[in-house]
Amino acid sequence: MSQRDLGQLRTAIDAVDRELLAALNRRAELANEVGELKRREGSQVFRPDREAQVINGLQAANPGPLKDANVATIWREIMSACRALEAPQRVAYLGPAGTFSEEAAIKFFGSSIHHVPCVNFDEVFQAATSGTADFGVVPVENNSEGVVTRSLDLLLHSPLHIVGEISLLVRHHLLRLSPSTDGIEVVLAHPQALAQCQGWLNKHLPNAERRAVSSNAEGARLAATNPAWAGIASERAASAFGLHVAAHAIQDDAFNRTRFAVVCLPQTLEAPQASGSDCVSLVVSVPNKPGAVHDILVPLKKHGVSMTRFESRPARSGQWEYYFYIDVQGHPSQPHVAAALADLRSLCAFYKVLGTYPVGD
Repeated sequence: MSQRDLGQLRTAIDAVDRELLAALNRRAELANEVGELKRREGSQVFRPDREAQVINGLQAANPGPLKDANVATIWREIMSACRALEAPQRVAYLGPAGTFSEEAAIKFFGSSIHHVPCVNFDEVFQAATSGTADFGVVPVENNSEGVVTRSLDLLLHSPLHIVGEISLLVRHHLLRLSPSTDGIEVVLAHPQALAQCQGWLNKHLPNAERRAVSSNAEGARLAATNPAWAGIASERAASAFGLHVAAHAIQDDAFNRTRFAVVCLPQTLEAPQASGSDCVSLVVSVPNKPGAVHDILVPLKKHGVSMTRFESRPARSGQWEYYFYIDVQGHPSQPHVAAALADLRSLCAFYKVLGTYPVGD
């Protein structure tokens, strides 16, 4: 077979692109029919468990050369665009534009959403509770700095439940009006980002003031107002506020990841059905007696359920009592998981399921 030249290859790509466009429009028409059926039945438009199954199935059938991660990204955008033909999801997250929370929302829902940026985590929960937004996206855990305590406290008392999760590989960049790091007097970022970059800051900017702000994107916005200030944020924030990247990837952990939870009211979306790779998040408290914490772990071992997270938070009762946040593998529809949770609940003074959802990327 003779080798094709650049012009021939471009012609072939154009033809494939038209085939793809025709196929995508056929898919959109089918999605519209599904939407009509769901409206008549009163069922939910967005089903993260179904979308996870679709992506997992495509990845299993993928012959290459596309990587599975690229397949997931492409189809998430396709499904997002199809959903938006009915009504785009209103998604609240910590703003302004350019935050990692916004990036997490787009990675989970696709870019065809209605953005609802908020000034803090409390406002995200309020937006999703009041109906200003359909869903909220909040960080819950970082692999180097641990849990995001405010998010856990809000989940404890909120009517919202977790219906999904997404994990981001977080790259923190030093942003400012100049491409140089010379003359920086103040570094602005969210407290978590300042903590995740403290080693680099100690070495390269030991005399600069570290000023905590409500979000990394807010730090970038402020850095754009003063040439002696710098923000720690994403490349998206650099583009949004017209800043240079004065230093790339300044986080102390090269594999810095943050886990985000997707939350909503149960009437907006019920707990997703089993996808084959699921998680149950709980918060419990136990009577303050010897061996009580050990006792709540026994049902999990007895029924063969794996625990993937165990965190404690003060109950603020003045009695040295604690809430325990637990993640377990599996879905309550599985008999061994249901049995373990039932036994666990019988031992607890307080028991709340924070959510059941497919395990994120």
